Amino acid sequence: MSIRPDVHSQTKHTIFNVYNFFKKLANDKNNPVIATFFRKSQEMTAKACGISVGTVKRITSEGAKSITAEPVADIVRRTVHEFYDKGQFPTSQKVLTAYQQKINSYKGSRISMWRILKSLHFKYKKCNDGRRFLMERNDIVAMRVKFLRKMHDLRQNNDTRPVIYLSETWVNQNHSRGTIWQNSKNIEELKVPTGKGSRIIICHAGSSAFGFVKGAKLIFQCKSGANIDFHTQMNSTIFKKWFIEMMQNLKEPCVIVMDNCNYHSVLVQNYPKLNDNKATFQTWLTENGVEFASFETLSELRERVKLLKSKNKKYEVDEIASQMGHEVIRLPPYHRQYNPIELIWAQVKGEIANKKCSFKISEVEIMVNIGIESITLDNWKQCVDQCERLQDKDFIKERFRDQILEPIVLTINPEDSSESEDDDDESLQL
Repeated sequence: MSIRPDVHSQTKHTIFNVYNFFKKLANDKNNPVIATFFRKSQEMTAKACGISVGTVKRITSEGAKSITAEPVADIVRRTVHEFYDKGQFPTSQKVLTAYQQKINSYKGSRISMWRILKSLHFKYKKCNDGRRFLMERNDIVAMRVKFLRKMHDLRQNNDTRPVIYLSETWVNQNHSRGTIWQNSKNIEELKVPTGKGSRIIICHAGSSAFGFVKGAKLIFQCKSGANIDFHTQMNSTIFKKWFIEMMQNLKEPCVIVMDNCNYHSVLVQNYPKLNDNKATFQTWLTENGVEFASFETLSELRERVKLLKSKNKKYEVDEIASQMGHEVIRLPPYHRQYNPIELIWAQVKGEIANKKCSFKISEVEIMVNIGIESITLDNWKQCVDQCERLQDKDFIKERFRDQILEPIVLTINPEDSSESEDDDDESLQL
């Protein structure tokens, strides 16, 4: 059931926060008197906000659904990092418990939490004393630190170039039938809509300096289907053409921030594929002036190419941007929370959800354009400011986290890592 139109998004956000505050008090085991008083959290919220209990129930139901959507990954990762920052090293059970304290509606098991952790590339590492703890894949940590340092240095050095953030999103035919929960102050609670029906892909870019880049909006319809990912509807040809046209609309050199999805990441140089035969690898190495012995196996040749690829990796669109006077900075994988345009998309979808139309895909497209036009420069400034504060905060944490983890990392068996769930429920304490 959708929220009544007279309850605006910011009001819903406030009501949902009041409800969660009362619910937290109701679950306070250390203070049973207060817990008893606030046991009926929804009724208390209704009285505090001067609205009906029915309205509270609708808002809390909508909010609970939204915070268990795709951005669960962001909250889970941050939960693991919070253990690190406290000098504690988590297991999947401890992460589950901490997550459930944040998201009361989450009913997943420890096994489901372990699956989320695996998808974020966390593994168990074993110390010399036999205890295990979760650790994030090193290359992802390195990419995150590199990104955060680069963005921090731009601000510290008073770089005057506008920072452009770009991303793609989609809206389907059914999205406008229900209210999409949106919260411009908490990126970890953004909802990515799902559902059947025809879909519209939106590609755009913007900055706190001037809002959306003029003339850079790309909107088109794509195939429908519940299991079709909008990323499969985009391709490198479409993106490259849009990217060049977007840069042509920039009036000065800019810093462009984007993620590493496949169609953003076509390499300048083609490399053999993993399933290519030995002769293909030999030909490629010869053409690129790399010496190898005739007796080397296919596995050895693959490793040679892999090493060269990691050293010389250059993306086509990054090189084009450089030639046009711009610099591209890549977001670390799985870190959408650093990209303010994701907050902008939430606001656009919130506008779409609040409009009444016949739900024909043509009318949804009109609503998308109206939603984009409703975004102001002040909206951009607020969203960028929020993400920049998060970037700076996390950059400081990374430096302290490095100091905290180093003595523990030294005790790790370098040959040990586990893909299985750990039953040990004890954290390592520093």
